[in-house]
Amino acid sequence: MEVFLYFPKMLKGVPCVNMDTWLVVSLFVYVQFCFSLDYEGTTWCAPIKVKHGDVSCRSPGGEYYGNVMGSRCKIRCKRGYEMQHGHAEVVCMASKHWSGNYACREIRCPKLQMPANGGYTCSDGSYLNSRCEFFCSPGYSLKGPNTVTCQYHKTWTSGESVCVDVDGPVIKCPNLKEKTAEPSRLTARVTWDTPEGKDTADGILTDVILKGKPPGHFPEGLHKMSYTVYDRAGNKGSCRFSVRVRVHRCSPMTPPDNGFMKCDSDGNNYGATCEFKCTGGYELQGSTARVCQYGPTLSVTETNCAAMNINVGVRTASGLLDQFYEKRRLLIISAPTASNHYYRFQMTDLQHAQCGLDLRHVTVIELVGIYPAQIGRIHHRLIPPGLALQLRLLLQISHNNFNMVMIDKQGMDRERYTYPITSAQIFTTIDKWQGRIDEMVLQQQEAGHTCQ
Repeated sequence: MEVFLYFPKMLKGVPCVNMDTWLVVSLFVYVQFCFSLDYEGTTWCAPIKVKHGDVSCRSPGGEYYGNVMGSRCKIRCKRGYEMQHGHAEVVCMASKHWSGNYACREIRCPKLQMPANGGYTCSDGSYLNSRCEFFCSPGYSLKGPNTVTCQYHKTWTSGESVCVDVDGPVIKCPNLKEKTAEPSRLTARVTWDTPEGKDTADGILTDVILKGKPPGHFPEGLHKMSYTVYDRAGNKGSCRFSVRVRVHRCSPMTPPDNGFMKCDSDGNNYGATCEFKCTGGYELQGSTARVCQYGPTLSVTETNCAAMNINVGVRTASGLLDQFYEKRRLLIISAPTASNHYYRFQMTDLQHAQCGLDLRHVTVIELVGIYPAQIGRIHHRLIPPGLALQLRLLLQISHNNFNMVMIDKQGMDRERYTYPITSAQIFTTIDKWQGRIDEMVLQQQEAGHTCQ
């Protein structure tokens, strides 16, 4: 093909230029013209344009155009981007379409899972270099890194964090309680409401557990208690409190010499009453009882036990016996002479039993002889002959032989013997009398009186 270049009047009106320049321009136009003639009738694909990427194409014959049939194009995404559901290399097909799709999208990490009882915030979602910061709801603490960053290879800089309940529940115990026992009581009633725990997390708690004495009556002293509660995570909350019970007390009292006392309640606590009694052969003088009072103590007469003063100068036998009423038991021994062998046997036996007689409140009265030569004796005190005679007549005791009469505290004639008996038999008989059993309990438990 021959091509002739002709520019009719093209240069008319154009300033005169260098002839070499025009030669180059003419050659370029010629080449373009020839190239278009060579590809006339060739299959073409749409030119590739990739956003956020670069394209490098080559035609089968290495020609200038890279979108003719058979051309291969390599697609490279810019940093921070990746191929999206496509191929890194595509070929122009006879159908005038490329062999695959192509597109570059921004690199994205997997979506973070929202932590239970917490959350996170990100600077740019899940895209490359996005920084996400985790946080937890009140009552929970973060376990794991505070922040993660999306990396180039589509992974986060570390594992995901979780929110855990590490704070124990809060429980508030009652304040220290002080109570004073009521009169005659050694305990005080103390009550309070069971405290409620509070959880800073989900609010779900176990039952409140008390360690110590529950509300009710508390004895004297300091009592320590505690409450404990757990949340669902096993965290424990506890608190402690105390209850103090006071008992107002008086100074301790002691029983009088030759006597004993019996107290109710605890003896010296507020409202307690102590009663005093004397042992056999002694009479109570002063106050028979004292009460422990709150505040200043009322004046009372000092209590003591004095030896029983027997008046043998009375005129009648009944007057003599009345002095022993409800105080002493009587053992009256009568014999015609001091040489009577029954009398001597009985008195000898009793000489070794004085402790047992005193323990049982027994006074021995001796009536020896025949009026007017008879004499009477209580211990070392002599009874006038006339009074001794009246006593025999009143109790109907014969002066001709040995007789022994046992009289209780109420003046009743309980037993009579015409022969001597041992002290052990006497004691066994008396110990069966009414009132003697209670008397023995008091003597042994309260006073500690026994005969060794």
